Amino acid sequence: MIDAALPARPASYDKKVALVLQGGGALGSYQAGVYEALASSQYVPDWVAGISIGAINAAIIAGNASENRVAKLRSFWEEVTSHCSTWPYSLGGPFAEGQRRLSSLAALLFGQPGFFAPRTMLDWISFPNLTSYYNTSLLKSTLERLVDFDRINAKEIRFSVGAVNVRTGSFNFFDNDSITIRPEHVMASGALPPGFPAVEIDGEHYWDGALVSNTPLQYVLDYLPRRSRLSFQVDLFHAHGRVPTNLDEVNEREKDIRFSGRTRACTEALRLKHDVRHNINALHEMLPQELKDTPEAKWLYNFGCVTTMDIAQLIYRPREPQGASKDYGFGRATMNERWAQGYSDARTTLLASPWLAPMPKEVGVRVFDVMHEILIKNAQPAVEGGPTDIGKDLNQVHLKPRPSNKRPIA
Repeated sequence: MIDAALPARPASYDKKVALVLQGGGALGSYQAGVYEALASSQYVPDWVAGISIGAINAAIIAGNASENRVAKLRSFWEEVTSHCSTWPYSLGGPFAEGQRRLSSLAALLFGQPGFFAPRTMLDWISFPNLTSYYNTSLLKSTLERLVDFDRINAKEIRFSVGAVNVRTGSFNFFDNDSITIRPEHVMASGALPPGFPAVEIDGEHYWDGALVSNTPLQYVLDYLPRRSRLSFQVDLFHAHGRVPTNLDEVNEREKDIRFSGRTRACTEALRLKHDVRHNINALHEMLPQELKDTPEAKWLYNFGCVTTMDIAQLIYRPREPQGASKDYGFGRATMNERWAQGYSDARTTLLASPWLAPMPKEVGVRVFDVMHEILIKNAQPAVEGGPTDIGKDLNQVHLKPRPSNKRPIA
């Protein structure tokens, strides 16, 4: 059902819609909340692409009928957090950190139901040359139960996941536009070493695509034939943050910067590249015919493009530090909070719909981050007229996520 409170999408805004999902382990329930908001809007994606946990969420979305997708996502996240379902709500104050640490410790020691399990002592005795600490056969069963791969391969919605060839180091995408997708393709995209084993597909072994790039945005925007597109890029690591005060916060901050930095660099490079493409095409139209006929102009014209792209960034920004183990902290309460924040951030972005503003002729790509703009607007300079510590302010004034109309999973 369409959310009547959201701005109507005019017929003139006819861009295709993509949902681009990053890796980030337990942080991925934020992506599920984002999709729940999109599902009730006029921007339901026709292409979902993911890496690592983003590949699993993407498979559940593409492998189910539209009316069942949110329920199937909830089934997955309910199952993988069932070890830590004793407290469906977050404990406050000094107990919150302990609650998060216990959920991370549980993942290390026992794995997660329906996802991965630690190698047994018998494994280590029988196979002394094991190449991973955990077994992911549980994930294959979960995918076969929650995902209709016949539906994915019927191409009702475009589906792509990225993985790295272990032997060659090349970055590959498995795309239902060109191959038959199986559970192994999704598992390969999330096979992060040395925790998870490489996945063999047609004689080659693959690891997690995040080893090369944590976002599939480039694949989506560069794929030919190119189409004008609105891409919702959901990132699970944030660039801005406060200065760490202990070693755990240092490790968390390092991880945030490392992954968000790669995503930002990729997004900025794509923005610049497509602006150049766009302006090559515009410049070609201004040339007299004799210049258009020169070898140089013809060669340059091959790089031009008439399409325009909008990128709406949705970034998980926790209100408090969660520690370096946050991406394998599968606590039920934290999962519920991340889901609710994803829903809230996406709905706030849809309410703003900045992509509906007219696009300047000289621009090929626009990048929007509605939540960042709201946070910046609400941040107050420490000294009137002086610089603002944005990292600190973003954590202090983060908007409380609007809860979904779904009750937390008990």
